[in-house]
Amino acid sequence: MAGHSKWANIQHRKGRQDKLRSKLFSKLAKEITVAAKMGDPDPDKNPRLRLAVKEAKSQSVPKDVIDRAIKKSQGGDAENYDEIRYEGYGPGGVAVIVEAMTDNRNRTASTVRSTFSKNGGNLGETGSVGFMFDRKGAVSYPADVGDADTVMMAAIETGAEDVESSEDGHVIYCADTDLNDVSNALEAELGESESAKLIWKPTTTTELDLEGMQKLMKLMDALEDDDDIQTVTANFEVSDEVMAQL
Repeated sequence: MAGHSKWANIQHRKGRQDKLRSKLFSKLAKEITVAAKMGDPDPDKNPRLRLAVKEAKSQSVPKDVIDRAIKKSQGGDAENYDEIRYEGYGPGGVAVIVEAMTDNRNRTASTVRSTFSKNGGNLGETGSVGFMFDRKGAVSYPADVGDADTVMMAAIETGAEDVESSEDGHVIYCADTDLNDVSNALEAELGESESAKLIWKPTTTTELDLEGMQKLMKLMDALEDDDDIQTVTANFEVSDEVMAQL
C-alpha cells in the first residue's frame, strides 16, 4: 500500500524504532484510555477498545500499561481529548493526513502548522486532501499464515474488499465500519492477526525521488515526534531503488 507499509519499512531501516517506542507506547495507551472512556471498559463489549488493545499488544506494550490505561479512563482525573484531523501538502505535493488527540486544540494546531511550514509543506483546510484517500480497515497477517490464495479465500468469506500479499505478509482491507466483524471472522479462519486498525488508504499517489523522499521523511518524523499526534499518512510512492538508498 502506497505510503503506509513502505513508511514502516523506512522507519525500521533508519533505526528510529527504539527512539519511537516510548512515544508509541504512550500514544497507544492514550487511544486505549479514550476508547474505554467513550464506551465500555470491557474490550469484549467495546469494539474500538478491543482493536486498541490488540494494536497495543502487537507492538509489545506491557499488560500492566494496557490495564493502567483502561483504569485511567474510569477515574475522575482522566483528561478529555479531542480527536482532530489535519490535512495538508508535504514536499513534492504529497498529500498528508495527520490524526491528533489533544487536550489543547490551539497548541496542537499551532504546532502542526509550524511543522508543515518549517519542512517545506503547508497545512490546508479539512477536506483539502482527504478526497485522495479512502477510510478503510486493514488487518495484517505474516506471510507464513498461508499463500495468497488461502488468504484471499478467507478474506472473501469474511466480507473483506481486497487483499495485498507480498513476501512481507498479507494485508486485508475492508470497509471501515466492518473492521471489527471482519477481523473477528478472519481470526476464526486464520488465527490471531498481527494488527487490525483503521487506516487512510491512498486512492492516488505521488512518486518521489530520493531528495523528495528525504524531505518528506523529515516532515513526517517531525510530526510523529509530537505527543499530540497519533498517526501520519502520506500518499507517496517510491521506487525500490530509492528505498535502497534511504
